[in-house]
Amino acid sequence: MCTALALCASNTCLFGRNLDLDAGFGQQVVVTPRKFSFEFRGGLVNADHEALIGMATVINGYPLYAEATNESGLSAAGLNFPGNAVYHPRKEGATNVAPFEFIPYVLTQCQNLAQVRELLGSLSVLDEPFAPQVPNSPLHWMIADKSGALVVESMADGLHWFENPLQVLTNNPPFDFHLENVKLYLNVSPSWPGNSFAPDVDLAPVGVGFGGRGLPGDSSPASRFVKAAFERSATLALSDQVSVSQFFRILESVAMVKGDTLNQAGQPEFTVYSSCCDTSDGTYYYTTYGNHQITAVRLPEDLEVDSLFEFPLVEGEQFNFVN
Repeated sequence: MCTALALCASNTCLFGRNLDLDAGFGQQVVVTPRKFSFEFRGGLVNADHEALIGMATVINGYPLYAEATNESGLSAAGLNFPGNAVYHPRKEGATNVAPFEFIPYVLTQCQNLAQVRELLGSLSVLDEPFAPQVPNSPLHWMIADKSGALVVESMADGLHWFENPLQVLTNNPPFDFHLENVKLYLNVSPSWPGNSFAPDVDLAPVGVGFGGRGLPGDSSPASRFVKAAFERSATLALSDQVSVSQFFRILESVAMVKGDTLNQAGQPEFTVYSSCCDTSDGTYYYTTYGNHQITAVRLPEDLEVDSLFEFPLVEGEQFNFVN
């Protein structure tokens, strides 16, 4: 369960997500420098590429990214897609990319969405795990830059990709369902509603927020998609400037609280962390479930190296006492 979001305005472009699970997974902020050698399963070895910054688990010296951004501002996030994600045997003549390496492959090969679209024309998601004890996760992906966003889904009948004008992604069902589902909420508005019920009677709302009646508030993927898309659209309609704080407010509106959403095993899923990368300068901001203070990690000055930079998360609540 996750929610990804891209938010671009005149002053900057922001990209990030909520990651919702029933436990952490050894995640930390990881910077992959330009000379780190990626040995991709399709045979390509790339040790001269743009640096990446994002949230990852490092296993045997390899960054398994949940989401990341490169120096050009191209970003990608993987979100849970169980029951629909299907990966395929190695295909002759195709660019075979395993799901665990999809994010670094795209972000080291491409600088913008135009190049991503070209890359996807020959790409096949390879059914090959990182290691026998590290199986593949069923994922689909959102990729974004300042020009827009795409969604990529590998399913039984092959690779599908979609333009994503709403620049939001959650989980199941497939993306084309979400684009249709939002049409059920065209009546929702941030505006103060007029009296269309009985225009000849003096009636007025009893408080603010009635334009949003009907917006879903549960934690299901379809509901989170609608709510996040509405909040994003309302933010951009209000101002041509966006901020990291506003980005986190949108993510908070679809975050999970421990106890309100139990998975099939009866375990509470919760928002393990929320992230926001300012893609104009590569600064990565995050909060965790136990620490609402925004922590920031900048790209190191020297990126012409081959060893990962790893930044453990600040997990405990940070209080700013003023007296």
